[in-house]
This record gives sequence, structure tokens and C-alpha cells, in this order.
Amino acid sequence: MNIIIHPSYFPSISNFIAIANANLVTFEMEDNFQKQTNRSRMYIYSPNGIQLLNVPVKHSNNRHQRIKEVKIENDFDWQKQHFKSLEAAYRTSPFFEYFEDDLLPIFQKKHTFLMDLNLETMSIVSKCLRLEFDYNETSEFFHNVDEKVDCRHLINGKKDTSKFESYTQVFGDKHGFLNNLSVLDLLFNEGRFALEYIRKQLL
Repeated sequence: MNIIIHPSYFPSISNFIAIANANLVTFEMEDNFQKQTNRSRMYIYSPNGIQLLNVPVKHSNNRHQRIKEVKIENDFDWQKQHFKSLEAAYRTSPFFEYFEDDLLPIFQKKHTFLMDLNLETMSIVSKCLRLEFDYNETSEFFHNVDEKVDCRHLINGKKDTSKFESYTQVFGDKHGFLNNLSVLDLLFNEGRFALEYIRKQLL
């Protein structure tokens, strides 16, 4: 199966399920940036329940700004805030300390473009999962794609209604199981079993 999918910021579990089941992954590089999608955000399980972490971007006067041209707003230290939120959420999880050193560079390096950040987060998580996959990138945008399974809808959390098997989460006793969060939630809670979990799930 060949798929087309958006690179996103520490993607939801559904994205990695799609990738793990694909023979070839095509990253959508040519679409327009849309607000309130997972292009620039992830959801984690905080002590108070679900929490949104959003990457600030520089807004353009052009309504149809291409995603690969979107720049990150680095005037305030959003990376420090995000890492502190991850620590508060997952410091007591079984595998946070195991993966901490692999992930820390993401929160120390200043990226100019959102797309570069997204691709790097996906690369690092793939290595942590020990998930290898072949990929290429689009060179133009098509509304409809042939010979590929279109997984681009997964970038929009509201349209992604995937339901997956539950696993143990840090604050599960307090708030119950939260479905399809950032893949980091799965990684910190399941560690080396995360890829096995991903391969068992169906979209």
C-alpha cells in the first residue's frame, strides 16, 4: 500500500499506524497552510486531561500560503514551554527518561520553517519507535490522488475519528483513556512495545 500524508508536529498515533502499514509514504509538501489543524499542534495527556501544544507561526497576508513556506515565530520561547509541559505530563511515565535525550534537541534547535520542524520530529520519533519506512515528497498539489491511499485527512483532528485499543496512561485512573493523542503519549507509556501496538491497530 502506498499512502500520501501530511508531515505534522509529533503526529497523532493514527498517522504512524498509516505509515507502519505502508510500503511507500509520500509526504504532502505543496498544500496550503490551514489553521487549527495538526500541522502545527499536538495533543498530550496532562495532569488536567487533554492539553494542546501549539507551535506559533508567522502569519502571512497571503491567504493561500504554502505549508513549506510557513515560518515559525521564535520571538518567545515556545520550545521551553512545550518541553516543560511534556515533563509535567510524562516525567512519571515508564519511558520518558529513556527517550528524553533523543527528543531534547528538537526543543533546543531553532527551526526557521514549520515543515523542517515537522519532518525532524517525525524522523526522531521513527527512530525511537525503530520504524523504518521509504518516503518521497510531492512536487505539486493534487486534490485527488491515484494509486495512493489518501491519508491527508488525518491532519485534521476533527475529521480523524479513529478509535484504538486502550493502553496504560499516566493519568488514566483520573481521567480515563484518551484516544489518539500525539505518538509521544504512546512512546512514553509503552516504550519498546509501542511499535507492536501500532502494527496491531487498524484505521
